[in-house]
Amino acid sequence: MKDLTAIILAAGKGTRMKADLPKVAFPCAGTPMVRWVADACRDAGCSRIIVVVGYQQDVVRTIFEHDRSIEFAVQAEQLGTGHAVLSAAPLFAGRMHGDALVLAGDGPLIRAETLRRLADLRRSASAAAVLGTTTLDDPTGYGRIVRDSRGRFERIVEQKNAAPAHLKITEVYPSLCCFDTALLFSALRALPRDVVSGEYYITQVPEMLASTGEAIELMPGIPPEEAMGVNTPEQLAHVEQVLLKQRGGRPHAGAGARA
Repeated sequence: MKDLTAIILAAGKGTRMKADLPKVAFPCAGTPMVRWVADACRDAGCSRIIVVVGYQQDVVRTIFEHDRSIEFAVQAEQLGTGHAVLSAAPLFAGRMHGDALVLAGDGPLIRAETLRRLADLRRSASAAAVLGTTTLDDPTGYGRIVRDSRGRFERIVEQKNAAPAHLKITEVYPSLCCFDTALLFSALRALPRDVVSGEYYITQVPEMLASTGEAIELMPGIPPEEAMGVNTPEQLAHVEQVLLKQRGGRPHAGAGARA
């Protein structure tokens, strides 16, 4: 898909994984998690794939040592998802056009079809951004999708900032979106720090764009398992079983790749 870039966030440590390894480098069904994500982006037709690295970046780079199509951006400090995406800005110098998918490197169940749908909707709706959403019985930990009285996007509220009314919302943002590239980076340069955490969140960008009159579309119905990120060894084991079941018990073609 021409002018479709994927920005994969892969700079975090993943302290709950209980091992000294970048979270996205943990093997899942035969290959590091982040490779599943990159392969989905490639299958979706992305013309560029940028992986944002930080913690133990050499480990993540090694995962792609035989794939020269992958580009890397470095997040030197862990200052949030918005800061991570902004770290990729130098790679867009003179190329602020097209679409940018922003997704997490710890979601190996994401499908290329879903990524294509996000990009197609962004273009057909001429929206500044399209956010994938999913509905969960237990939305704990996820940013909640707040809609206005007409059912349109209003904002995303992070769990740590959520009021009791927000915590009752079951429609969540699973770190999956497609932006107009130029509008994304313009907003990121003006992104304020979150008042609670002091970090810069990509989840604030759609609200910022909407406040200037830009259209923000929602794409509900992302399957809960596809939207699932891995934060613990137990979640990793669950995702691995889902992947193996989907593939008829076959591991990734890159089984044995260095993590």
